[in-house]
Amino acid sequence: MNKQHFLLAVSFLTRVPVHFKQEIEDNALSEASGYFALVGLLLGVALAAVYGVASWIFPPSIAVILTLALGILITGAFHEDGFADVWDGFGGGWTVSQKLSIMKDSRLGTYGASALILLLLLKFQLLTSLSDSFIHMFCALVLGHTLSRAMATSIIGKLAYVQEDAQSKVKPVAMSLSSHAKDFLALTSLYALFVLWLFTPLSLMSVIILVAVLFLTRQLCISWFKQQLGGYTGDCLGGAQQCCEIMIYLTLVALWV
Repeated sequence: MNKQHFLLAVSFLTRVPVHFKQEIEDNALSEASGYFALVGLLLGVALAAVYGVASWIFPPSIAVILTLALGILITGAFHEDGFADVWDGFGGGWTVSQKLSIMKDSRLGTYGASALILLLLLKFQLLTSLSDSFIHMFCALVLGHTLSRAMATSIIGKLAYVQEDAQSKVKPVAMSLSSHAKDFLALTSLYALFVLWLFTPLSLMSVIILVAVLFLTRQLCISWFKQQLGGYTGDCLGGAQQCCEIMIYLTLVALWV
């Protein structure tokens, strides 16, 4: 494990202040992307702990809202912003150039606002549906934040990186995945699944169904981005992460509730 690459992943995906003792290399973000799932794992565990404490004090629905709010506060709504930008761009633009231009615009449009509201409402309802059992909630948050980031990051290299022109100001994004990054990404995901399978009600069949749903969602996102842009942007990866997170919650609710 490379400490600097891990800290860069934390700095990139969250608002947690990180101090670097040495200069960041040009290809560091591509290497750091292998740690995105690990950052998601730590975030999921932290949010599950917050939910556990909040649920002792408040009704489940309020505890869920506080958990979602803290997640947004820690990440700076990084992925939610990408999700909204994707819907604004794909919904409001006719050409690739128009879509990219809209996605770079810091203003939130009707498509993005509507999609974001529905996303947060769905997250709230799904997590509330799992709130009868802390173990179910723990599994949902850990798997949701870990596997969704693994799936989104794995899209890198499957599509070409797209920008309007060489001078475009875009959000920083990894444009490749090294073999080491791919291996660490996969190991983190497998470790999370294995541990939860051993110590929680997550059955082997549930694991198989969940993995199948995630790979189908990933493939649909790849096809969608390819059709709309001919490739991906940083916003697309954020949108894919949110789609995968929602599909994890939907699958677990369907299996457990």
